[in-house]
Amino acid sequence: MTRFFFSGSVSAKLDSKNRFVLPQNMRFGLVENGALQFSIALGLGGCLAIYRQSDIDRIVAKFQAKQHIGKFQKFFTLFFSTLHQTTCDKIGRVILPPTLKKAVEIKNEIVIAGVLNKIEIWPKERYDAQLSDLLGGKGDYDLAKMTEEAFALLDDGGDGCCEFE
Repeated sequence: MTRFFFSGSVSAKLDSKNRFVLPQNMRFGLVENGALQFSIALGLGGCLAIYRQSDIDRIVAKFQAKQHIGKFQKFFTLFFSTLHQTTCDKIGRVILPPTLKKAVEIKNEIVIAGVLNKIEIWPKERYDAQLSDLLGGKGDYDLAKMTEEAFALLDDGGDGCCEFE
């Protein structure tokens, strides 16, 4: 059995009620135990992240064990106060909470990107600029080096199953 992961990207526009349509294949990946429930949270690098309910349950369990460590308090407050548990309506629309929309400076257009175990929601302008920089080798982006380092993660000790040379 193949493990499911999120991939691909699509552009979308928010309607007047801050809703966007989550692609059907991505909605499928969020269904667990017959229910389509998920959480939207602040992500890394200026995006939002949609997590499956089971992933949020694991995150909560691990963070609860560390909740009294001072250096994590600000992070926990920001993460959980902006975490929104939600679902889609009958046609796949998701409401983007105003707090999260403002936090990552989404105007009207977004890019919805599948990234392994989560779905990222990017302001279209930021996503397009980062993709352009990556493909053009601008700024901190060196696609060849990033690709080499990422594929090096697959080397699991030399049994040959994941080497690509």
